[in-house]
Amino acid sequence: MTDAVAGSTAKVSTRWFYAWMAMTCFAIALLGFMPTYFMPLVQGKLASPPLVHAHGIILFSWMTLFVTQTWLIAKGGTLAHRTWGMLGIAIVTGITFVVTAIVSWRIGQTYAPTIPPELALAVKKFTWVPFSGLLLIVPMFVLAILNIKKPEVHKRLMLLLTISMLGAPIARWFLVFLAPPPDPNAVVILLPNGMPATLVPPVEIAVPPALIGDVLWIIAMIYDWRTRGKVHPVYLIGGGIMLLNHLTYVPIADSAIWLGFADWLGHLAG
Repeated sequence: MTDAVAGSTAKVSTRWFYAWMAMTCFAIALLGFMPTYFMPLVQGKLASPPLVHAHGIILFSWMTLFVTQTWLIAKGGTLAHRTWGMLGIAIVTGITFVVTAIVSWRIGQTYAPTIPPELALAVKKFTWVPFSGLLLIVPMFVLAILNIKKPEVHKRLMLLLTISMLGAPIARWFLVFLAPPPDPNAVVILLPNGMPATLVPPVEIAVPPALIGDVLWIIAMIYDWRTRGKVHPVYLIGGGIMLLNHLTYVPIADSAIWLGFADWLGHLAG
């Protein structure tokens, strides 16, 4: 009887752990985009095309759904969790299309005759960062759906794919606090839509924010080790692949294979 009660208590504790991890991911996303997206949007200072807003809405919808789903499980609402899970399929499908469209659009803009070759090359390289994230998110989500009847696998895959999204919001704080002040004498390069070209950071800049986000993966593994006595294979394999992706941003972005594929993606935008 005592063992049964202890096991039940451990399950409830684990459910709340994932709920709080989801809340942490949500808070990072919210605070990360606050200075560069949400605040300018509220102040009417954000001049971005509809595609950028669609990107923001869909990605933030995932964070909101993830918090809701983990909260439902923590409160014992398994049936409601399964019902809302269908929305997750729609959101991830939207993420797939909108990220591909954003990458294609950004590369396609560099084909304008006013864009210097070095800027075009920098854009192609940096777009590997969001596109490689998509190559992580989609397979993890598919595996999570295929393992929906294996909650220990399912919930860890969902947490990992959400952690893999955190590099972007964390990077916004790097831009806010560490970016050099704008040069008033710099030549402004206009994109085909008449807007000034956004300076593209080197790919190396994306590595530290991604690794900071990976700290949550380490916390999850430590929690596994302390509560299960070992780390679940999903964290070891899936997390290892995620870490490898983050550590290889630079060499892959510089590779001829990616640059050739990026050029093909750019032509999809017309």
